[in-house]
Amino acid sequence: MLRTPICELLGIRLPILQAGMGKFKGLVTPPELVAAVSNAGGLGCLGATGLEPEELRQAIRRIRQLTDRPFGVNLIIPTRMSTRTGTRAEIRADIREKYPAHWDLVQRIFREEGIEPRTIDKEYSLTEEMTAAQTEVVFEERVPLFVVALGDPGAVRQRARDAGMKVAGLAGTVRNAQRQLAAGVDFVIAQGGEAGGHVGVVSTFPLVPQVVDAAGTTPVVAAGGIADGRGLAAALALGAQAIWCGTAFLFSDEVDLHPVHRAQLRAGSSEDFVASRVFTGKPSRTYHNRIHDAWASAKLDPLPMPHQKVLMEDFLDAARAAGRLDVVSNPSGQIAGMLEKTRPAAQIVEEMAAQAEAVIRGSMSYLA
Repeated sequence: MLRTPICELLGIRLPILQAGMGKFKGLVTPPELVAAVSNAGGLGCLGATGLEPEELRQAIRRIRQLTDRPFGVNLIIPTRMSTRTGTRAEIRADIREKYPAHWDLVQRIFREEGIEPRTIDKEYSLTEEMTAAQTEVVFEERVPLFVVALGDPGAVRQRARDAGMKVAGLAGTVRNAQRQLAAGVDFVIAQGGEAGGHVGVVSTFPLVPQVVDAAGTTPVVAAGGIADGRGLAAALALGAQAIWCGTAFLFSDEVDLHPVHRAQLRAGSSEDFVASRVFTGKPSRTYHNRIHDAWASAKLDPLPMPHQKVLMEDFLDAARAAGRLDVVSNPSGQIAGMLEKTRPAAQIVEEMAAQAEAVIRGSMSYLA
């Protein structure tokens, strides 16, 4: 009942894709989670933005040790950047020279939070040089699915086709989706603003059917505010062929999430997860904490990416080292407001599929 054409395209049993969620110097979606979702019949995806090229290569190879099923890698490859090149030290120096008020604000936050300032010990940052090196690894390892966020997957489409790989892009507007369709992506992930991490402003329910209408025969995957079988059934009713879920898998046993952040997700209501440019320079939905308030009080617009990302990652890294997870960015979607129970990823997939089938059967009985 749940098998759709995209299942054939990707070689999977269930139309459930686990969103690739990354973080600096580590993984929210470790190989164990990716493999567990793929082994359960869905498709796991590695969130690789925070990984250096060789770290990415080792993570991909670890996934292959754990599963022989298809999986994906998700990379942020922004098209609009404040700089295309530069080490972290060079970008940091540029901030101090050109944006002293922003620099001083973060130093003040260090003092007010009682956190000893420190700089990150790795020089790579989210620049064109870095994403090009990461992309090369994805192709060298011939990952079955390459998902591009915040950018245009058209730049990698032909090479992927030649390598027998599939390519998808995340779109937060119909216009973004149309650009990706014109580039020849294998499918589009229409992500509503309710989602966690980097988001747009259009909600899932108005976005998905419009993208479906624009896509024609190209499959569309729905994302944003979907965490159970009811959401899967609704996505299929809107014309999507699968779902892309992140927050649901933050409640899996395999996810690499600090206990403080897991407690925030359990206790938070949907309105506690807010979209802001504070942590990366692009709108990103995270659990609201005092750092949002500090920026709001200062009345300073965050810098573009990667300048804002470099500026804040020094603070976030220092806060983690000091055990102050209460002021560290904790990305999550608004659907976390209804989630509490943690369980194995395979169980999440199985229960989601079973509930969706029950909802669809019930709807069909009602319509009959």
